[in-house]
Amino acid sequence: MSITSDKSLRRAIKIDAVGIGIPVGAAELFADKAIAGAHRALKSKSVITDRDLTRALAKELKKYHPDLAYVYQNRDTII
Repeated sequence: MSITSDKSLRRAIKIDAVGIGIPVGAAELFADKAIAGAHRALKSKSVITDRDLTRALAKELKKYHPDLAYVYQNRDTII
């Protein structure tokens, strides 16, 4: 994962978090911790798919806010 993708991931998580009513400060903290955890979980893989990344981030987000993890994991399917 590159810095550019980290910025876009952080932004996407913060947008989802604020959308469900999580304060901005907490959203930033959740995003930073989830991205760091996903880095640790995926560092052993040589190829990382979007699905792997989404799953790892959702797993990390679930530790901090289960609703945010659900929204992030299902962001393209929620109507």
